[in-house]
Amino acid sequence: MDPLDIMMNLEQVIPYYQPVVSADTRQVIGYEVKAYYLDEEDEIQRLDWFFKDPSIPHDFQLEVNHWIQQKALDHFISIKSDESLVLFINYNAHLLYKDDGETLLSLLQSYEKKGLNLNRIVIEIKEEQITEEMDSLRQLFKYMKTLGIQIALDDVGKTNGNLGRLTHFEPNIVKIDVSFLKDDALPHLYREVHYSISMLARKIGATLLFKGISTYNQFNYAWRNGGRYYQGRYLSPSKPHFAEIDSCKEIIERDFQLFVNYEKKKMKAQLELSNRINQQFSTTMQDIKGDAPYDEIIFTVGHACSQFAFRVYICSDEGIQLSSNAEKSKDGNWELHYEGRQKNWSWRPYFFENIVRMNVEKKGILSDLYTDIERDEQIRTYSYPISDNKYIFIDIPYDYLYEQEGLL
Repeated sequence: MDPLDIMMNLEQVIPYYQPVVSADTRQVIGYEVKAYYLDEEDEIQRLDWFFKDPSIPHDFQLEVNHWIQQKALDHFISIKSDESLVLFINYNAHLLYKDDGETLLSLLQSYEKKGLNLNRIVIEIKEEQITEEMDSLRQLFKYMKTLGIQIALDDVGKTNGNLGRLTHFEPNIVKIDVSFLKDDALPHLYREVHYSISMLARKIGATLLFKGISTYNQFNYAWRNGGRYYQGRYLSPSKPHFAEIDSCKEIIERDFQLFVNYEKKKMKAQLELSNRINQQFSTTMQDIKGDAPYDEIIFTVGHACSQFAFRVYICSDEGIQLSSNAEKSKDGNWELHYEGRQKNWSWRPYFFENIVRMNVEKKGILSDLYTDIERDEQIRTYSYPISDNKYIFIDIPYDYLYEQEGLL
């Protein structure tokens, strides 16, 4: 489609609205405005490309932006709706700092005079568009927030963006796109990225919104990774009108129940594995002399736990490895690898937290899933206190976890 056709037929540019739903209430809390073009044959086309194409003059983009936002705002203030509902408006960062936000602010303030409460407006900026004028944008965002306008940083973590921008701009909402995560391949590495974003968002007081949800698994992924708000055609497609507040409630409540039931099964499976290893330890340690060398201990434990372990070693409470590594070879034989001695593992996340937990609870701990560097596969580690300041660690391979329901 030719951009000039759009400019010559602005009346055919219409807003669609995609609901944003909340985990808290299971209700719609707002709508994102999306620009569509209605052609002569009554076929609609998304206009995302129009605002992304750098060859299209900024004045053209600004005019279409202004047109679609006016129509959306007119509709928003004309309906008798819950005053807590918000309107999400996309805005190109380049257009925003081109005139220091004057066009946008002038538009919003004109509607404020008509009764619009500006705290019902969320301005969405894509992270990838913020390539310059960061300080100017930061000051503009701060000013907009003093007016009550909320700021959403969109597509965070999708590219090699700098997560420092979250602390720099302190948005109210952080949007993460999960549309690229396929049902048969939800990459575990993205969980680490999104976990980092989640932790950073929580520290700055921002809310996570997962968008692009088109499948059950993507919805489950968003729920498990701290999403408070959700958006996508799995819940509700974009429509030329505002969806009812409770339009997504049935599917959300149904799926949340399934999510909770599955998590309960996972917790039960993990607890059962922990208890099984605990019992095995209790039996095995009785056969080991108190003054036995560390390598003898790990070799004995490795053989006893051979069904679910591939590596065993002992560390001090300071993170220093006191033993070799007892490792199971491909043919099932246990071997000692001496190069592990005296390595320091205190830098590992949660190392000291787990040490303290074991000391207080007087029992072993099963770790979360993580990627083993040497094997390049997902594993879990079970750690167990064998004295006041010495701990044995058992690495459990992916093959075993895969065979057991609820351990992946």
